Amino acid sequence: MKYEIKPADGKLMVFIPGMGSITSTFLAGVFNMKKGLYKPVGSITQMGHIRLGKRTEKRSPMIKDFVPLASMYQLEFAGWDIFEDNMYEAAKKAAVVLPHHIEPIKNELETIKPMAAVFYHDWVKNIDGPNIKKGKNHMDLAEQLMDDMKRSMAEKGCDRAVMVWNASTEAYHKPCEIHETLDAFEKALTDNHPEVAPSQIYAYAALKMGIPYINGAPNYTVDVKAIQELAEKNKVPIAGKDWKTGQTLMKTILGPGLKTRMLGLSGWFSTNILGNRDGEVLDNPDNFKSKEVSKLSVLDTILEPDKYSDLYGNYYHKVRINYYPPRGDAKEAWDNIDIFGWLDMPMQIKINFLCRDSILAAPVVLDTVLFIDLAHRTGFWGIQEWLSFYFKSPMVAEGLYPEHDIFIQQKKMKNTLRHIMGEDLITHLGNEYYDYMKD
Repeated sequence: MKYEIKPADGKLMVFIPGMGSITSTFLAGVFNMKKGLYKPVGSITQMGHIRLGKRTEKRSPMIKDFVPLASMYQLEFAGWDIFEDNMYEAAKKAAVVLPHHIEPIKNELETIKPMAAVFYHDWVKNIDGPNIKKGKNHMDLAEQLMDDMKRSMAEKGCDRAVMVWNASTEAYHKPCEIHETLDAFEKALTDNHPEVAPSQIYAYAALKMGIPYINGAPNYTVDVKAIQELAEKNKVPIAGKDWKTGQTLMKTILGPGLKTRMLGLSGWFSTNILGNRDGEVLDNPDNFKSKEVSKLSVLDTILEPDKYSDLYGNYYHKVRINYYPPRGDAKEAWDNIDIFGWLDMPMQIKINFLCRDSILAAPVVLDTVLFIDLAHRTGFWGIQEWLSFYFKSPMVAEGLYPEHDIFIQQKKMKNTLRHIMGEDLITHLGNEYYDYMKD
């Protein structure tokens, strides 16, 4: 079966709540790449290949040539932020990319100015800004966002869009009764209920307009029942949550390796220092709690301690994030991993990852935008588990556990692409190549 996929004609608007480090880095990359100044390193949609059929067929087209993705040249951008800096000013302040990256595209960056944001200080206590919407209630603010989107799409000549959350991590609040149904949530919007998060207002506005939503932070947003009911009602795809970038990326690479070799784990201590706005926000305990829950969930799912109690039933796992302003966006992540092997002999692994989360996140933003647009044109809606590859806390259907093993996630993603294009799925069994298996 091959799906009837709507063509990627015309311009695709990318709406972005949060126009700071990640967004300015993402845009700086896209504009540089449009000019042919840099290659899209880190982007699977732009640089990745996909094997089709048997190995003897030697068919491995680039993914962007295999599935009908929108191109970078079709993308337009608009968004919201509590600060008024245009993207050129934001890129300079973030200091992720260097002057020789942003000066050749200064004009393009300066034209993108953030619209006034929906922001409640109780949800992000360590920062504040002047560029904030006012409204009589949450529903009024959602309607203002919808007006922003309609106007921006008309101005740029876009007939479809995607929204991707790049704003700060919100304080940790578990979903409550207002998140159980769409009716209850819409009443909470009108009643100005304090448990409605800003990110949920953005998601509601996007999905009401039939615009796919991607959650790049650990907030409870599109993983609440009310928002998923809206996605199902309007047949819109959703994905999330929390970009898998630095330290957690390493865990999803190394963790499966330990389990594959049946090596035991005694403890995994992770700490980070970073000095960007993300670090400032996470310096508040309530906001750090959202990130901690996201980061701690990875190892248990990969290692399955309930099945492998002798190896992983009693390991100690600790995560720390420390705000250190001099470091800026150049985060340093340390991992001390105590493992054991044959005869219970102890061994250690040390990782010192000097990374830049925004550099790692930018190609992920591009890929998820293009893939969720493909999903929408294919007729997929609701949770897009096949995009788990990109997230720390992948969303799954109720009753399922998320798959965190990055190699399984990659197989899931590529097999989904093969499936929608009517190609055979790749199992890697390989028995067809050997005579003794053919009978």
